[in-house]
Amino acid sequence: MTQELPHDILIEEVTKALGELEDQLRELPEEEFTKPSSLPDWSISQLVAHLHSFARAVLRQFAQAGTDSPPEMYDGGMAGRIESINMTALMRPESLRDMVLESLAELREVLPTTAQKLDLAVGYRPGGTVVDMLYATWRELLIHATDLDEYRRPAASWPRAFSEHLIRALGPRVAESDRIVLQPHGMQPIVLGHGPHSYVLTGTEFDLAAWLAGRPAQGVLQASSDAELSDFPTLKPWPQGQLLPR
Repeated sequence: MTQELPHDILIEEVTKALGELEDQLRELPEEEFTKPSSLPDWSISQLVAHLHSFARAVLRQFAQAGTDSPPEMYDGGMAGRIESINMTALMRPESLRDMVLESLAELREVLPTTAQKLDLAVGYRPGGTVVDMLYATWRELLIHATDLDEYRRPAASWPRAFSEHLIRALGPRVAESDRIVLQPHGMQPIVLGHGPHSYVLTGTEFDLAAWLAGRPAQGVLQASSDAELSDFPTLKPWPQGQLLPR
């Protein structure tokens, strides 16, 4: 499986994902904003508000990278993040759309400048650097594009390099009791976890990545244990407060 991307390619991929998301948001009908997104318990407005607050937070991380005390990702921590999202989501759709597109445009302008400070510390997660922030941005842009419209932007639309990264990044979701062997079609198996209870999951690399991310698979995924079909293993919650593998 492909390992960490060269930095120039990573910046290109993040920039491409950002542009695709901007196009998607421009074409999002205003009447859709009040509807549920594919992310449980989140409306489209809340998801768009999150994309705005995330972009602003990333801009601050990049601007203050390498300072003595890089700021935390969100003012007020996770509680402050949720409060800001819920308040921003109350805006009229046209105003909310303009605001998120402005923030994403600013982020687009800043991305090339990160090449000069890739190893500088940020406050995103303990031990995190600008490179880690770029990977986190890639995840947010592509996964939430799927959450906005899982039919227009399914996991099948994710670049292979992104699916491979997501599998690495979400290895910490495997329970301590489990060892999961992912068998993507036509690729080498990928082993996650070291527990005594073994599973084998087969499918496309993007569907396996989507399953790890808690998103819908487009094709058939199959789980087996002890050479027999089985239920899928239960994953731990999405890791919070820790740096994810690249």
